[in-house]
Amino acid sequence: MNEIVIELSEINPREFFGQQNENIELLKKYFPKLKIVARGNKIKVFGDEEMLEEFDVRITMLMEHFGKYNKLDENVIERVLTSEKSSDYQTSDESGEVLVHGVGGRLVKPQTANQRKLVELMRKNDMVFAIGPAGTGKTYTGVALAVKALKEKQVRRIILTRPAVEAGENLGFLPGDLKEKLDPYMQPLYDALRDMIPQERLDSFIEKGVIQIAPLAFMRGRTLDNAFVILDEAQNTTHAQMKMFLTRMGKSAKFMITGDPGQIDLPRRVISGLKEALLVLKEVKGVGIIYLDDKDVIRHRLVKKIISAYKEIEHTE
Repeated sequence: MNEIVIELSEINPREFFGQQNENIELLKKYFPKLKIVARGNKIKVFGDEEMLEEFDVRITMLMEHFGKYNKLDENVIERVLTSEKSSDYQTSDESGEVLVHGVGGRLVKPQTANQRKLVELMRKNDMVFAIGPAGTGKTYTGVALAVKALKEKQVRRIILTRPAVEAGENLGFLPGDLKEKLDPYMQPLYDALRDMIPQERLDSFIEKGVIQIAPLAFMRGRTLDNAFVILDEAQNTTHAQMKMFLTRMGKSAKFMITGDPGQIDLPRRVISGLKEALLVLKEVKGVGIIYLDDKDVIRHRLVKKIISAYKEIEHTE
């Protein structure tokens, strides 16, 4: 009796196998002449060589579908097992609405007119500044665009960076090793990624350096090629830091800079590198700039009111 072993790498076996192995049970119904055993992260299949080849093709199609959409159910399995080609069962993304099929089948798409403009600007330009208050989806949309570019092999890696602890990047007083010191400042980036990439694959990408999350100081001296690079919280960069970052841009790279000029943590009399860059680069061809506002806030409805209330007192000061 012939045997093949399929190993699930970067895929959560429990999600792929289904609750109480219901997806595996479905496979058994479609391949009654094969003996299929799922254990750990491996599927062992025994039977006739020709049937094993057919099973190998179909399970590969299922794994590719799961890799793209992070979801399997009875309907999908049925369509995959009875289709001639992937276009027969995959959802069309031509509308450009869905950026990423996130964890658990979550559809990540731009929610507001300005977020849609941001997506369009990123399509037309290699460098985009997305400016706006907290909760307007700047970082989240940026991470979704980066994950989409990686999945579609437009870039080889994603690099996410932000100035750590205000602009001085002084981490000495915090306990723990460097990673433990930095993680709290990088948490919003991790949170966005976890919505879009299953944990096993995300861990693997980070381990292999396909996704890198690092403080801005670590960008010095590097040339960032074939990468989607996001500088988050850019309002807390100095002139020197912003110039250093912008000049890291290598071939086939996409740069996105996000920030909120209303939340600058720099010492007094230090000019924000973001504010300066917006003035210096506003006429440069190939650089896109979009301003999001409280109409783009997609957090709790109170957040819009809070931003509006603060705007009033800040304008009267």
